[in-house]
Amino acid sequence: MKKLLLLALLISTFGFASAQEKSLKAYFSYAGFLIPDQGPFVETYLAVEGKSVVFAQKNDNDYQASIEVVMIFRQKDEIKNFAKYELHSPVVNDTLKTNFGFIDQQRFSLPNGEYDLEIKITDVNSSKPGFNTFEKISLNFSNDSIQMSGIQLVEEYNKTTNENMLSKSGYDLVPMVYAFYPESANLLNFYCEVYHTDKVLGVDKPFMVNYYIESFENSKRMLEYFTRKKMITAPAAILLQKMDISKLPSGNYRLVIEVRNAQNKLEAINKIFFQRSNPNVEVNLGDIASVNINNTFASKITQIDTLKNCLLCLSPISTEAERNFAYSLITSGDVNYMQKYLYNFWYNRNNLNPTLEWEKYYNEVKKVNAAYKTPTKKGFQTDRGRVYLKYGPPNLLTESYNEPGAYPYEIWQYYTLEDQRNKRFVFYSKDMVTNDFVLIHSDAIGELSNYRWQLDIYKRTWDPSSVDDIKPEDTWGNKATDYYKHPR
Repeated sequence: MKKLLLLALLISTFGFASAQEKSLKAYFSYAGFLIPDQGPFVETYLAVEGKSVVFAQKNDNDYQASIEVVMIFRQKDEIKNFAKYELHSPVVNDTLKTNFGFIDQQRFSLPNGEYDLEIKITDVNSSKPGFNTFEKISLNFSNDSIQMSGIQLVEEYNKTTNENMLSKSGYDLVPMVYAFYPESANLLNFYCEVYHTDKVLGVDKPFMVNYYIESFENSKRMLEYFTRKKMITAPAAILLQKMDISKLPSGNYRLVIEVRNAQNKLEAINKIFFQRSNPNVEVNLGDIASVNINNTFASKITQIDTLKNCLLCLSPISTEAERNFAYSLITSGDVNYMQKYLYNFWYNRNNLNPTLEWEKYYNEVKKVNAAYKTPTKKGFQTDRGRVYLKYGPPNLLTESYNEPGAYPYEIWQYYTLEDQRNKRFVFYSKDMVTNDFVLIHSDAIGELSNYRWQLDIYKRTWDPSSVDDIKPEDTWGNKATDYYKHPR
């Protein structure tokens, strides 16, 4: 069986808040590519919010912001590639009109392997110190199987007239670093490369690429956003496409690209996460009124409070549309419709045995209710309960309840979350009475990311003198960072 390459585009947001001075906000993403017969490279995308940086006067009428960027790729303690440069904003003549973003793109040649990427960013015109963030990057391209590059989301593209850093395959591609599509955005543009189809399938042979949108929460394919494209084999076949998302409801999604041979066998697959805000589009969840629940498990649940609880506990594994629909039914108090919704929810996930799926899930709900309940919340309503029900039990769980100077905290590690690897969740509690541990940081896609999470844990005895601090001073007994980097 051919190995499938999955390279997810990771999205990071980092910044800090201050009432005294502008707060630098930057967004980072990357994608891995391959030059056949030469080697891989990583393409990085950085976007900076203009209103978050300081514009310095260049002359009588012009102002410009400057950001110092340092990127270092390491394997263990060895630097494999790096760059240090200044990123300049467009020149403006009115510092009140800076509500725009400016972007940067870099390319780094790197052999296959695992890398720790350190990113340092500093506002040159600000008195505030810079800050760091980290990403783990994996490159695993092979020469004897069909491979895919990372998927690059594209804000806009045009044919290249003068070759520049944004140019690829004859087009200038402006990266969509944020991966967030507001109501005003009606198109999802994307770029991807497919490698070695000529070696594996033969020269000038047809093959098929499917691309579609699926729900992030349950991986359900959205049939109205499914397209097939016939392509011809090449050392690097180029896929530059756009999708109309004007009627895509608000929610979390993945764009999925599949490569299939002439026999419809899957050769490679890749996915990328994105968010959509489209509040004026209503979601069609099907005609609940027509659902037949006779002699089903749902028909046996007749108490309205029990039914409400059954619908509420679905929240951790529901899409945004499903949650909103369920809450509207709970508010209405219609027992029959709540029964129909509960049954339909599980029928859509396992039409052969929805009862079994419900019973398996509800047993897990009982576990989290027993383990994570608080005086005011059921277990499934807490952050730990939500994460447990959504992703399952962690592979490693570090509990630290009595560390000197720290609030009680837990660090959960998952070896695998679908196409993500080694993802962590940090919870903490300001007391041991309520048992309510709040999620303060995770590096998993779609979860809360907070690069200053260590400060929250150690604020019990240490208050940072500056909002720019990203971690407390090293003192005896501080173990949170070590536990995070080396779970055990």
